[in-house]
Amino acid sequence: MVNSADFRPSRSGASWEARVPVASFISLLVDTLREAASALEQEKESLLEMINSIQSSQEMRSISDGEREELSLTASRLLSRTLTVEVSVETIRNPQQQDALSKATSIVDEIAGEILNDLEGGKKRLLSLLAACVTEAPPVPIDQKFQSIVISCALEDQKKIKRRIETLIRNVDNSGKTIRIMDHQKLNGQKVNKSLQ
Repeated sequence: MVNSADFRPSRSGASWEARVPVASFISLLVDTLREAASALEQEKESLLEMINSIQSSQEMRSISDGEREELSLTASRLLSRTLTVEVSVETIRNPQQQDALSKATSIVDEIAGEILNDLEGGKKRLLSLLAACVTEAPPVPIDQKFQSIVISCALEDQKKIKRRIETLIRNVDNSGKTIRIMDHQKLNGQKVNKSLQ
């Protein structure tokens, strides 16, 4: 066990200097701990996304009622268990970074709230936001205002904003597929009805 007394400054300059490498090592351990916790945060987000995709998948409509109920109950149980895991890495921010994060979050929240009304338009806006978060030149227009806001955010917040936008885009793609499949089924149903008349 590490004794905090071992790291107190000594009156001897040489002894204090000898402890500097230890402090550097502890700093490395702290960074490793934060990275590991951040990886767990991402893993939790991925699990939640996977569970959500199971609950809203087209396959749920093509199985029997009993199988659907069993799968739905399993997904709900997994969701509850996943939500019991609390992992949090606090980001140290100055007032400018805090303000930038609030603005960036507000912009993404606004699009997320309106996206079901216009999937195609919402996806275009999300892609322009994502383009503002990446270094390589994307094939879509960049939201310059959003880019200037994101650049003012702390580095960890920039990564989280980018991940959230990517998740929203995947959700839009999955929703679009579900809607197209349902529309296709509706058209096929109409054709069957006409042929029966």
